[in-house]
Amino acid sequence: MHNNSYLELDPKSYKTNIDFLRKHFHKGVLISSVVKGNAYGHSIKQFVKIALEERVSHFSVFDSNEARRVKAVVEDKATVMIMGWLSNDEDLDWIIQNDIEFFVFEKSRLTAALALAKKIRKKAIVHIEVETGMNRTGFNSTELKWVQDFLKKNSEFIYFKGLCTHFAGAESIANYFRIKKQIDRYDEIYKQFCDKGLTPKLRHAACSAAAMMYPETQMDMVRIGIMQYGFWPSPEVLVNFYNAKRKNENPLKRVISWKSEVMSVKKVKRGEFVGYGTSFMADENMKIACVPVGYAHGYGRSLSNVGRVLINGERCVVIGSINMNMMVIDVTLLENVKRKDEVVLIGDQADKQLSVSSFSDYSNLLNYELLTRLSPDIPRIIKV
Repeated sequence: MHNNSYLELDPKSYKTNIDFLRKHFHKGVLISSVVKGNAYGHSIKQFVKIALEERVSHFSVFDSNEARRVKAVVEDKATVMIMGWLSNDEDLDWIIQNDIEFFVFEKSRLTAALALAKKIRKKAIVHIEVETGMNRTGFNSTELKWVQDFLKKNSEFIYFKGLCTHFAGAESIANYFRIKKQIDRYDEIYKQFCDKGLTPKLRHAACSAAAMMYPETQMDMVRIGIMQYGFWPSPEVLVNFYNAKRKNENPLKRVISWKSEVMSVKKVKRGEFVGYGTSFMADENMKIACVPVGYAHGYGRSLSNVGRVLINGERCVVIGSINMNMMVIDVTLLENVKRKDEVVLIGDQADKQLSVSSFSDYSNLLNYELLTRLSPDIPRIIKV
């Protein structure tokens, strides 16, 4: 566990976000909290605790490892659903035994689930994923009759709980016609299942972007990731919300803050290079501060010479190359900067703020990418 920086999670901000989402979505829509990627870098263990306090009762993960981590926190207080990878029969055995729900998008997974369900005499709870135009995972149209016949024949051991799909880029208006075609295709497939006497308890397709941009996709359940953490899927989704509500106030609050401290302060003479190589040369006498955070912790090397941090209430520039475990900051204009002064990489200090989205202004990192790159060895602390 690193002690050179820490991540602080604010339960009040999460409450603001989940309350907004509940009010915005249609009445009765279930929110599944997506906590894949270590809860988008926030820590599954700590974030799920916060979500449970706000009556979240459904969590979505990518694989069985994440499912085990969520289950250890929620016990029997919430549902866990796996959307992606299952590695072996041992995983599937544990999943069925513990009432973990899971996506099925290929025949082999469905037949394996049936075999194990029969063996342990307990139903497997499945969500059938169908291909509607994303072209990633999901049963193709030619396989649907086989799936339907299989479900009808094996209903004693297979509980068909959900029919789902995923949209291909709902965060961008450039994909409007593609998304609309997917919505129509999903509706057709849902009708086919119902006509066969196979009506799922849950219809779900929407991530954060789709749920906001295409309200008709909210259906019975929405799988909400990035917005619950206080970030918009894209500027387009935020602007669309502003236009619809005719106001410019962001209702979301960032849950995470990232803080470190000054490790050392020293002076550099004009004409000297700073750090590895020759990417930065002092054009005047300077004062610099070293901060013990680098790309090994998730602060991307692409932020070299462009990143910003907050020290003593002022924005300061990263100079030179980001190292594996360290970065150098220009603090020439700070009069009293000293060792152990707080450094904010993400968050607020005095009247200034550094948001996660600001990193995309300085590099090509997406919100999602920066958050999930945060080292799991950085302590996550729940703000009291």
